[in-house]
Amino acid sequence: MRRALVGRVDLIGGGPGPADLMTVRAYRLLMAADVVVADRLGPFEELRGELDAHVEVIDVGKSPGHHPVPQHEINELLVAHALAGRRVVRLKGGDPFVLGRGGEEVLACEAAGVPVTVTPGISSAISVPQAAGIPVTHRGVAAAVHIVNGHGDLTPSALEALADPTVTTVVLMGVASLPRLAARAARHGVPGDTPVAIVENGHTERQRTIRSTLAEVVVDAVAAQVVNPAVIVIGQVARAGLLLPTATMLSESVT
Repeated sequence: MRRALVGRVDLIGGGPGPADLMTVRAYRLLMAADVVVADRLGPFEELRGELDAHVEVIDVGKSPGHHPVPQHEINELLVAHALAGRRVVRLKGGDPFVLGRGGEEVLACEAAGVPVTVTPGISSAISVPQAAGIPVTHRGVAAAVHIVNGHGDLTPSALEALADPTVTTVVLMGVASLPRLAARAARHGVPGDTPVAIVENGHTERQRTIRSTLAEVVVDAVAAQVVNPAVIVIGQVARAGLLLPTATMLSESVT
C-alpha cells in the first residue's frame, strides 16, 4: 500500500478583525486550504463565503471561561489532518506568536514531521490602540511597550514596566483580571493618576474607548459594562490630550 502524502499546516495571523487588514499572503493561503481551524476572533466570518464548498471548517474558538477545544486537541487536529494529506490553515486573530500559542502548534507539527509555516498578522496589541488614536510608543512620551497576558499574574518585569513612565503597558485578555492588576500595580507604587484606556471591539462598528486612571479604572469599567474583546493601555500615551486621528477618521479622509 502506498503511503498517503503528508499535507501541511499554515499558521496565519488574521489581524485585528477586518478582512482587508489581513496580509495578501494570509488571504491566499486561506483560499487554498482544504481544512480551516479557526479562532473566535479575526476575519473568518467575513471570508467564510469565499471558501470553496469542499473546505472543512473546524471552530476551536475560545471565549472568557469557555475553552471547548483544549490546546492539545487543537494540536492533534492540525497534525491529523496534515498527515491525512490535507492543506490545513490555522487561522488566528492578531498574530500567531503574540499570546496566540502559535509556538506550541509549530512544535507539535514539527514533532510529528508535518511541514509548517507561519504568516504574521497585525497584532491587536498595537492595532487596537491605534484604532482609538493611541500610539503605543510616541517620541518624548513612551520609548518602549510591554505586552502582558491578562490571564496570568503580573511578573516582576511587568510591574517594573508599569512603574516606568516612559513605558506603555498593553494588556490583552485582561478585562476579568483588571481589579487584580490595578491592585497589584498600586501596591507596587504605580501612581494612581497613571492614564488608562480600554478599547473595546477595536476596528469594528461597536468600537468604543473608556478613558480613566489606574485608581479609578475598575469602577469606570464596571460602570461602562466593559466586555471582551478589549485591549487595555496603561501609560502616558493613553491620556486624552495625546489623541491622534483614529482609523475611522483616516479611512474617511481618503474616500
